[in-house]
Amino acid sequence: MTDQVWPWAAGAATGLGSLPGTDIAEAQRIVLGELPALPHLPELPARGPGADVIGRTGGLLVELPIELYAARWRVAPRPGRDLRRARDLMERDLDQLAEQAEEYAGPIKLQAAGPLTLAASIELPIGGRMLRDPGALRDLTGSLAEGLRGHVDAVRRRLPRASVLLQLDEPSLPAALTGRVPTESGLGAYRAVESGDARTLLGTVIEAVGVPTVVHCCAPEVPLELLRSTGAIGVALDLSLLTDLDPLGEALDAGFGLLAGAAPATPTGRAPTSADLADRVRTLWDRLGFPRRQLAEQVVVTPACGMAGADVAYVRAVLAACRDAGRRLAEE
Repeated sequence: MTDQVWPWAAGAATGLGSLPGTDIAEAQRIVLGELPALPHLPELPARGPGADVIGRTGGLLVELPIELYAARWRVAPRPGRDLRRARDLMERDLDQLAEQAEEYAGPIKLQAAGPLTLAASIELPIGGRMLRDPGALRDLTGSLAEGLRGHVDAVRRRLPRASVLLQLDEPSLPAALTGRVPTESGLGAYRAVESGDARTLLGTVIEAVGVPTVVHCCAPEVPLELLRSTGAIGVALDLSLLTDLDPLGEALDAGFGLLAGAAPATPTGRAPTSADLADRVRTLWDRLGFPRRQLAEQVVVTPACGMAGADVAYVRAVLAACRDAGRRLAEE
């Protein structure tokens, strides 16, 4: 392992993005209260179009307006009502963040959809996803890079003492790489994206934004070797989906950080305790054969995925358990 300096404190915990409800002030109070070492900017998709991860990220794109058509996002000829709504929601969220965390001086995590997932979700004006058109995919990536750079700057202006960690959400990445993104009819699939092209697209965004970036993929078969070559500093994944530990072990040994999705994102019974989560992360680390002294520095404890499908009581319990699990691991 390398002597990597991580953009989070040892024993940190965080959330992965979405929470239930429509009250952004309450959501931010929960996050700031339960995750003081590494809070994230919560997303509330229950607020409707423009609050979902695609619409929310689409609102950040530069000179590439999007709109809703038949309940799907597509490239628009000009900015319209749907885009204004997405941008207004984000502006409201950032203003609320500034109000509640004005004096915050630690790292804060922002989330946005990555270029492959955006391209697999946004349609061209003539039909078909942007993923099918290499030129459109390059344009989308450039627009996203510029938009995210501006988004990071907007957060820095509001929280001048904080440092920013970016999370790129790429749930569609494995499907894009293996040609499993379905066409609109569902009868076919788009051609696979070459791994070199995917590496370039992700690397373009990460380099342009210029802040430490992790890639989140809550799907099986996360392409860890590819992600390591993009300039990302780590990966966020669901521990329950791990089948082959060797690629993860190689990534961690090379100095990759891990946001370890240890707690179910929706209730499956009682909420896990901090002891449950600490034991799960510790067991994985021991199976990989790494020294315990580095665990709390390299690993951040998180829920398995976004928590929009849970209730507020469960969210509070899980985030508190993640926080306390991180502290337990740091004290060992």
